[in-house]
Formats: sequence, C-alpha cells, structure tokens
Amino acid sequence: MQLGAEFVGTFILIFAATAGPIVNQKYTNSETLIGNAACAGLAAMIIILSTGHISGAHLNPSLTIAFATFRHFPWVQVPAYIVAQVSASICASFALKGVFHPYMSGGVTVPSVGLGQAFALEFLITFNLLFVVTAVATDTRAVGELAGIAVGATVLLNILVAGPSSGGSMNPVRTLGPAVAAGNYRALWIYLLAPTLGALAGAGAYTIVKLQDDDAEPPRQVRSFRR
Repeated sequence: MQLGAEFVGTFILIFAATAGPIVNQKYTNSETLIGNAACAGLAAMIIILSTGHISGAHLNPSLTIAFATFRHFPWVQVPAYIVAQVSASICASFALKGVFHPYMSGGVTVPSVGLGQAFALEFLITFNLLFVVTAVATDTRAVGELAGIAVGATVLLNILVAGPSSGGSMNPVRTLGPAVAAGNYRALWIYLLAPTLGALAGAGAYTIVKLQDDDAEPPRQVRSFRR
C-alpha cells in the first residue's frame, strides 16, 4: 500500500510539474513562470494532503535518502521507495510524451546558466525545501495539518527563484523521467547530485536547530507526513 501510494503520488507530481512547461511550449510558445511554479507547488500540496498519511509522500529520492540518513526513515525501505519514484517518473514522462509529442523537450529541466551556477541553485533550493519538510514532518510541535500547504508554497517559491536559471528541479526524478522520455541528458548529473547534497544539508540544518532547542534530545523515528 505504501509503495503504491508513493508511485501514484510521484506520478501525479511529475505529470503536473512537467505538463506545465510543455503546455506553455505547445500553446503559447513561451514560458509562464508563475504557471509552472503553481503546477508543481499545487501538485505537491494535494499529494501530501491525500497520500501523506499512507506513504509519507516523499516523492523525491533525495528526501528519502536525507530522512534515512537522519533516522527519520528506515534504510531498509529506501531502495523500494526510490524504485517506485523512478518508475513513476518514467511512466508519467512517457504518458506526457504520448499526449503532447513532439513537445516533450519543454518539460526537461536543463540549465540556462553556467553549470556551477545551476549546481549552486539546485543545492540551495533543495536545502530550502528539506529544511521546511523536515520541520513540518518530524517536529511534533509543527502544525501537521498545514504541512501540505507549507511544502507546496516552498516548491512554488523555489521555482519562482530558480526556474528561469536551472529549471527549479529539487528532485532527481523530476529531471530523470523527462530526460529519458525526451532523450535529453544534458547536465543530468547536476540534477542527480545537487538536490541530494542539498537535501542532506537542509535536513541536517533543521536537525541541528531542533537538537539545540531540545537540549540535545536525539532525533526520533517518524513517518514523514503520516499522522
């Protein structure tokens, strides 16, 4: 049940976040930044609200790895979650390719700035995302009912900041699936490595802040967005 929810949730996220830029390319021949950001942010919000209590709604291998690293998620479940996320991303991307062909290239996140700048942007926006996710998902003092809104708003904000430069991926499977479907692997390594390092840094930063506030209380095992 958990893997099924993770697969469906990731499918919806990748479908929505990738469809926005594709639709812009097909029907307006331009990019609407606020529309692209809203597609991804709203998708993240509704998925967390609808499946967070089942699978935790990770939707992102970087998040899964970061949570496991800081003992918020069992390592034994990490491979299965990543397989579900990757396969859902590829399935969603080929579904989009079938519907919108030949406009799939518009949904691939590629840098429009230098590789170093793109790497830094993806690292920083994923840091922001995981700081917020770790706060609302692992701290019992956070208002759990607002987790979906907080995370969705963070995704929207990050894309508004980084979308025109790096694509605002924050998620290896956001880039991997569309890249496979479009056959465009340009700078793919950035979108696999930078979000993972940023996720570890963001989750680690909140863990340090929380430990200091709790007088060095050890982190507890949680179930992400499950309540």
